Amino acid sequence: MAAYFTKATFTFLKDLTENNKREWFHENKHRYEDHVKDPAIRFITDFGAHLKTLSEHFRSDPRTVGGSMFRIYRDTRFSKDKTPYKTAIGIQFRHELGKDAHAPGYYLHIDRGGCFAGTGLWRPDSPSLKKIREAIVEDPKAWKRAVGAKRFRDTYVLEGDRLKRPPKDFDPDHPLVEDLKRKDFIGVAQVSKKMITDPKLPQELAKVFRSATPLMEFLCGAVEVPF
Repeated sequence: MAAYFTKATFTFLKDLTENNKREWFHENKHRYEDHVKDPAIRFITDFGAHLKTLSEHFRSDPRTVGGSMFRIYRDTRFSKDKTPYKTAIGIQFRHELGKDAHAPGYYLHIDRGGCFAGTGLWRPDSPSLKKIREAIVEDPKAWKRAVGAKRFRDTYVLEGDRLKRPPKDFDPDHPLVEDLKRKDFIGVAQVSKKMITDPKLPQELAKVFRSATPLMEFLCGAVEVPF
C-alpha cells in the first residue's frame, strides 16, 4: 500500500514557500497535483470509512472544489501579505450540518514546519459561542470530563484565543471563567511527519481523533447537533 504523502510533498511545500509566485507555481503545477492535490483527494476518499467509526455525522468530501481539502489560493484582498498561495495543506472533515451551523469538525494540517490534528470548534458564531459557555456553566462536571480525561490530555492541548475579560452575562468569579473566556474550543495534537508519510495514515489519524471524542460529544451537545 503506497503512502499518500511523501518526502516530495514536503519538498514541494518548501519550494513553494521560497518561490510563492504565480509564474513559478504554473511551471510547477504538475508537482502540486502529483504530490499534494491528488494524494490529498485519495486520502480524503479513503479516510471516509474510518471517519464513520468516529461518528456518522461527519463528512469526508473528496470534491476538488468545496470539499474537505482547503483551496491552495490565498484570499489576499484584506491582507498585507500578497503572496498568492498557501504553503501548507489543510483538510477538514465537517459536520453534516456544518454549512448551516457552526458545528464542530476534525482537521488535519500538513506543513513542512510541523503537522497537527485539530478537533473542536474554531471561531464559532455568537449564538454557538453562547451555547457552549452556557453548557459549561450548566454542567461543569461534564466539561471537566471532556477535557480532563487522561487519553485526551495525553494527546491534545486546548488552544485558541481568549477574551481579556469575562464574557458579558457570565459570572466573573466562576471557577471555570478561563474556559468561559475562550473564543475557540479546539484541541490540537502534534503529529509527526513519519505518521503523515505512513501508508496507514487513515488508521493512525482515526486513533488521534478518537481521543477527542469526549470533547466532540460535549461541543455537539452544546450547539445542538448530533454526534
